[in-house]
Parts: sequence; structure tokens; C-alpha cells
Amino acid sequence: MAVTRAYALDDGQDTARLLSFGGMCMNCELSGRKLPEARFVGANFAGASLVGADLRGASFFGSDFAGADLAHANLAGASLFGSNFMNAVFTLANLSGVQGHGVNLTGATMTRANLQGANLFGAQLPRVDAREAQFGGAQLVGVVLSGGRFEGASFRRANLTGATLSGGSFAGADFSGAALTRAAIAGADLSAAKGLTQGQIDQACGAPSTRLPPGLVARTCKAGAHIIITGHGLSPRYVVQYAPAF
Repeated sequence: MAVTRAYALDDGQDTARLLSFGGMCMNCELSGRKLPEARFVGANFAGASLVGADLRGASFFGSDFAGADLAHANLAGASLFGSNFMNAVFTLANLSGVQGHGVNLTGATMTRANLQGANLFGAQLPRVDAREAQFGGAQLVGVVLSGGRFEGASFRRANLTGATLSGGSFAGADFSGAALTRAAIAGADLSAAKGLTQGQIDQACGAPSTRLPPGLVARTCKAGAHIIITGHGLSPRYVVQYAPAF
């Protein structure tokens, strides 16, 4: 059944059975609801309020949560496969360990969100506001981070192979131990980033417009150097193919 608004009618206790949602529930008020392991399949929850909701281990398959407010929500271990969270709010949300292959987070607000250990393979995060967000140990292979704000964010030991950082702002961001193989950093402002080494930059694809900390020099990849990303069900893989280095 398609509805335009839904409200919590229980006492906020954990749901004893698996909940499955489909259809439309745009602008629903579901703040504080406890929905661990819930399944959202082809659902339209655009504009819904899920502030502080417990969505640990929830599954989102092909669902629309554009503009939804998930501030302070707990999505630890959730699956976000192919869902749309464009312009959604994840301020101080727990997204640790999420599986988000191909998820659309364009324009999302992710300030101080926890994405440690997340797998966002091939996800779209252009123009996000992820200041002070935690991406430590995350798999960000092929992720688009262009035009985003990542001041004070942590990318410690994150895998940014083939990621696009162009046009992003990374003042105070920590890249200690991060993999930047074939990452596109043309136009990225990394001048005040922390933990970067020349070895990391040598593996990335820069340009004269790349801004780096003093002493580091960006290099331009020659034509033919590229990364191939292939998906196999829920276990995508990537292969980096090199042309003559630079």
C-alpha cells in the first residue's frame, strides 16, 4: 500500500520480527524508531525523517531516500546497494562497516559521520559535506569524491584506488597509510592535508592544478594508464592496468 506519511505507533522497543518495506512513504516521521535488520526493497522514503533511528544491519536495495534525515542514526553493518541517498543528512551517523556498492550519496551531509571499515565500491559522493568524517580503513575504490568538503576527515589506511578527488577540499584531512593508486587528484586542494608522502602522490594522477603540501610534487598520468573496475554480484573486484608510468 502506498502512503504519504507514517508514524511510529509502538513504544520504541526493538521489533521482534523482520520488517520489510516497499511502496511509498515519502516524508515519513520515523525518528527514533528501532528497525534493526529491516529490509527496504524498491521503497520510496524520500524526505523521510529517521533521526536517531536504529537501522543496524538493515538492507536497502534499489530504494530512494533522497533528502532523508538520518542524523545520529545507527546504520552499522547496513547494506545500501544501488540505493539513492542524494542530499540526505548523515550528521554524526554511524555508518561503520556499511556495504554501499554503487550507492548515490551526491550532495549528502556527512559531517562527523563514522564510515570506518565501510565498503563504498564505485559509490557516488560528489559535493558531499564530510568535514571531520571518519573513513579509516574504508574501501573507496573508484569512488567519486569530486567537489566535496573533507576538512579534518580521516582517510587513514583507506583504499582510494581509482577514486576521484578532483576539486575537493582536504585541509587537515589525514591520509596516513592510504592507497592512492591511480586516484585522480587534478584540481584537488591537498595543500594542508596530513600524512601524505611522495610515494603516495607518485601513484596518483595529478595536474598543475593539484595543490600539495610543501615538498610534494604531483605527476600527470599518460594516456593509457587506467583502472578497470568490474563487479561480480556483491563481490566486485578491481584491476589496475598500467601504461608506461608517467
